Amino acid sequence: MNAKPWVGSVGPAVLVLVAVVAIGAGLARVRIDTGTDSFVPRGDASYAQLDARDAEFGGDPVVVVLEGTTPGGLLLDPEQLRGLVTLEGTLSRIPDVAVVYGPGTVLNQTATSVRNVLLQISGRRDAIENVARAQAAAQGLTLARTQLRVDAALAEFDRRYGALVGQAMPMGLPSLQNERFVASVLLGPDGDPRPEWKFLVPSAKSATLLVRPRNGIDQVAAARLVDRVEEAVGDSGLAVADPIVTGAPVLTSAVSDRAADDAPRVGLLALLGVGLVFLAVPWSRRRRDRLRPMLAAALGTLTTVAVFGWLDRPLSLGVVAFLPIVLGIGSDFPLYLSQPTQRRRVLVAAAGAALAFATLAISQLPFVREFGLALAAGVVATVGWAVVLRSRLREVEPAAPSRPARPSEASRPGPLRLLAAAAATVAVAGWLALPGLGIESSPEQLAEGLPELAGVDRAEEVLGFSGEISLVLRGDNVLSPAALAWSADAEEVVVTRHGDQLRPLLTMGRLLQFLGPDATADQVSAGSTLLPPYLLNAVVTGDGSSASSTFGVELRDLDDQRTLLDQVRAELPPAPPGYDVEVVGLPVVATSGLEAMSDSRYLIGLVGLVAASLVVGLGLRSLRLALMVASASLLASGWVYLGIRLQDGELSPLTLAVGALITVTACEFTVMLDSAVHEDRWLRRSVAVAACAGTVGYLCLVASDLAVLRQFGLVLAAGVAGSYVAALVVVHLVEAERRSRADRLSRTSPTPPHLPPTPESGPAPSVDERTKEHV
Repeated sequence: MNAKPWVGSVGPAVLVLVAVVAIGAGLARVRIDTGTDSFVPRGDASYAQLDARDAEFGGDPVVVVLEGTTPGGLLLDPEQLRGLVTLEGTLSRIPDVAVVYGPGTVLNQTATSVRNVLLQISGRRDAIENVARAQAAAQGLTLARTQLRVDAALAEFDRRYGALVGQAMPMGLPSLQNERFVASVLLGPDGDPRPEWKFLVPSAKSATLLVRPRNGIDQVAAARLVDRVEEAVGDSGLAVADPIVTGAPVLTSAVSDRAADDAPRVGLLALLGVGLVFLAVPWSRRRRDRLRPMLAAALGTLTTVAVFGWLDRPLSLGVVAFLPIVLGIGSDFPLYLSQPTQRRRVLVAAAGAALAFATLAISQLPFVREFGLALAAGVVATVGWAVVLRSRLREVEPAAPSRPARPSEASRPGPLRLLAAAAATVAVAGWLALPGLGIESSPEQLAEGLPELAGVDRAEEVLGFSGEISLVLRGDNVLSPAALAWSADAEEVVVTRHGDQLRPLLTMGRLLQFLGPDATADQVSAGSTLLPPYLLNAVVTGDGSSASSTFGVELRDLDDQRTLLDQVRAELPPAPPGYDVEVVGLPVVATSGLEAMSDSRYLIGLVGLVAASLVVGLGLRSLRLALMVASASLLASGWVYLGIRLQDGELSPLTLAVGALITVTACEFTVMLDSAVHEDRWLRRSVAVAACAGTVGYLCLVASDLAVLRQFGLVLAAGVAGSYVAALVVVHLVEAERRSRADRLSRTSPTPPHLPPTPESGPAPSVDERTKEHV
């Protein structure tokens, strides 16, 4: 049979050209985003609170740690200190930076404020003295009595503000060039950093800069900000050892960049691996026909990615895993459609696969939801291209003549029953182990395998923290005695009970501690005006409606962090009347994502299983086949879960979705092997080729630099192999049972005189005939 000619000369060619151009344009618009909002439940209160805090005080910072190498270090060497102030100014002018906190700017702002305060105190004192002398002169008092009146008038003023003046006098001129002033502000009498500034001054020679990005920037802008921070630090000319640039934006940008680099490399490797399987295994008579399924899979994959580009929807970390999955699973259906098989079975199996993927949309995590929808769209697009190609190209000739399976070739049911019982026992053990599997979704776990994690470890060694948790107090006026007292009490509770895990950074209690414990409303108001706005705005919003006390925390095991956060919430003193308190931060958001994943670990896999089984049962009008799909999926999923448990592994946002992915392959293999058992031997070989190609495609994820993707690739490969074995067990057991019943009936029922009593009387009834019989 010759290839079918294109109808209408230029029409189809123009459509193909338009489709190719549209795909190319969509691919050019694709971007990858691994931001925090992909890993938290939609509408989650913790993320809304984090977003509000970031809008008020800036996002989680890029942390720069600098260790000076000169004798005076970065603080007591005037030249180095000027360079540090210049660097902080350069960082503050980078686009998308909300604010920069560093010791240089603190000193500069403090010097200005001290000068202003001293001038205000001196002017106010002179005014009080002049008023007292004028009043004494009007009353005609002697010089001695006038001096007594003046001293009495100044006594109260000197009692309140004399200490400030006395402390300022030994410092000398408040200036960055004055080493004594610098030391008195940031260092204690012993030369070590003051506790309230230790997060900015880890040692007498080092400095920490916190570069807070503005709220709402996307992953591209965040990566650009990180690059400019690193460039500014490198060009600063400071005499420092190997600088550390780390923080949550650095990690998420590193994951995003690596995913963008890995996607084409892993996708090409998967394309080559799957293509080699199709080319090497003689499933078709002509070698050039063996790559046809890859053409449809590649077109379907590119079409799906291009749609995301046209919709201006960023692809999350799953895009790297998405490419091998669609190439592996998507190429199976074009493989079946390119041959003279039952198209209806193939399309029903594809529909079941697409719906099983789409059920991932029930996940509360946007990352998992997007991943599932993309896979479903990829299967649909691939099958669509396969149908188009089949309509224009001739069918592929099988490598060997098709002949039906003989009844004598079927296995006896006894051994298969024992095998199925053992397989079911192992699967039940795996499903029972699922609740005990740990789940990890923190940025550190996602970035495992990247060199940027070394910066986190180094920063933790120097600073004692790598993340932040904030106690945010909200009310009409947080600069009130009640609010200030609550902030001080809350800080004392946190430090006393969890000081080994939470370290106070910049808190309202520490910033205003000079007011004492019993400050009045007027004193709080006056004291806040003495602080540099640069520092005051770090803990209090301009309208006075929110105050944030920030604590450093090490980003470790999420279960431990969840326990810590629950304890902090339970131990905090009640907020003053009219105020609300929130525990806010990226670790809080991460634990919310952990809870959402934990709650849905059974739901996601089982809903996909039910959906695929229903599609197969309704599409092929066979309850038997629907139950077979469900059985194979349950077996394979249980085996994989048990394997993860025995390896002491954890579930990531990706591996949590493995149940739905196993359902897809189990559905496909069961439906097609059921047909292969009864009809054509070459179809059985095609299913084996598909299983081998899928396994090779998923193993290509091992080439990724991201540990989470390498783990996912191994789990997926195990899932495909398990699905294939489970489908074989279920299909052959059902067929053996059917033949056993048929044999028993033939022995107990009289043989019709017009039929010979041997099985060689003809081939087994067709699938359609058996399906009607079944219904």
